[in-house]
Amino acid sequence: MKLSSHGAVQILVDYRPALRARTGVGEYMHEIIRAYTATHTDRVVAFTSSWRDRAAPGTGERLGATVVDRRVPVRVLNFLWHRLQWPPVEALAGSFDVVHAAHPLLIPSRRAARVVTVHDLYFLDHPERTSSEIRRDYPALTALHARAADAVVTPSQYTRELVVSRLGVPAERVYACPFGAPTWRTLGRQPNRPADGYFLFVGTLVARKNLSTLLDAYERVIAKRPDAPRLVIAGAPTADALPWLQRLQQPPLAGRVEHAGYISESDRERLYAGALALVMPSLDEGFGVPALEAMAAGVPVIASNRGSLPEVIGDAGTLLDAQDIDGFAAAMERAARDHEWAIDRGAAGLARAASFTWRTTAIRLRQAYLDAVGRHRGGAPDSSSGPR
Repeated sequence: MKLSSHGAVQILVDYRPALRARTGVGEYMHEIIRAYTATHTDRVVAFTSSWRDRAAPGTGERLGATVVDRRVPVRVLNFLWHRLQWPPVEALAGSFDVVHAAHPLLIPSRRAARVVTVHDLYFLDHPERTSSEIRRDYPALTALHARAADAVVTPSQYTRELVVSRLGVPAERVYACPFGAPTWRTLGRQPNRPADGYFLFVGTLVARKNLSTLLDAYERVIAKRPDAPRLVIAGAPTADALPWLQRLQQPPLAGRVEHAGYISESDRERLYAGALALVMPSLDEGFGVPALEAMAAGVPVIASNRGSLPEVIGDAGTLLDAQDIDGFAAAMERAARDHEWAIDRGAAGLARAASFTWRTTAIRLRQAYLDAVGRHRGGAPDSSSGPR
C-alpha cells in the first residue's frame, strides 16, 4: 500500500537534540518540524526522552505539533536503540507511518517506515574528535543503518553525495533538505555595516571549526592594524577549545578577543547586528548555518572552501583554503577598511540567502516521507543491507 500525495501521513520526529541549547542538529530538527507543520496538514509528533530535561512550556504550540515526552535517560535509550534495535518506538509513542531519527542511526519500529538524518560524516575520518557515544556507535553502524533506512535526509547536496559514495546508499533514497534562511526582525533589509563593529565567529568550539587559523589570522591583522576591530567568538566550549581559550588570555589576543559563549536564539539577531564580517575557517561542514544566518543579515562572509560551505555561500562570500592564514587576515582587514566592498558583499549575501526557504525544504521532506512509506510497504527488506 502506498500513500497518495494527498493522503495524511502520521509522522514521529526525534526532537531530543533540541531539548537543551539548540546548536546545529537541534536547530535543524526544530525548524523542519515548524516548517513542515506550517506547510502540510499531516499529523506530526515531536518525540522527547530524557531523565531530567523536559520540553519547554509551549513547545508544541510553537512547533505546530504534539509533543510526546518520556522520562527515559537519553544514553540508555540510545544504547538500546542503536545496539539492540529495541524497544520499538510504538511501545513509547504509539503508531505512525514514518519515524524520523535526528541522527544517522535508526529508531526501531514495528511497522513505520524509517528515516535517518546524516548531517555530516566527519566522525568517519576523525572519530577521536567526537563524543564517546558517537565513537562507540557511529563509525561501526552508520553505513548499515543508512542502507537499511527507507530514506536518508541530509542538509546539503555535499553530504548527500557523501552518503551515496561512502555509505553505499542508492542515490534515489537520499534527499537533500537544506536549512532555510532565518527571518530577522530588523536585519535583512539592507547590507549590515555597523559602527564600531566586530569580526564574528559562531559555532560550537570543536576541532573541526579550526579556530587556530582564525586566531593566527587575527593576530596578523592586529599586528598590522593596532586599531583593528575586536573579535567575538560565540559558541559553547568543549574540551577541544582549551588551547584556544588559553590563547585568549595571553598577549597579543588578551583584551582584543571576547568569548561570548553559547548565544541563545533570542540574542542571535543582536549578535549579527554588531558584526562587520562572519569568519568561518572550518575544516568541514555538513551545512554551515552561521554562513546562511550572516548572509540573511547582510553580513559579509569569509569562509573556508571545505565541506558544504561553497554550496551554501556560492559567489556571495569570500572562500579560502582552510589553512590560508594570510588569506583570512587579508580578507578580514578588507572587511574592516573597505566600505564599498563590504556593502557589495552584504548585498550579495542577502540575494543568496533568499534562495534558501524552509517551505521548499518542507515540500522536499514530505516527498522523502511519502517515498519512504512507499518503499517500506511495497517492497521486501534487503537483508544484506543491515538491520530492518
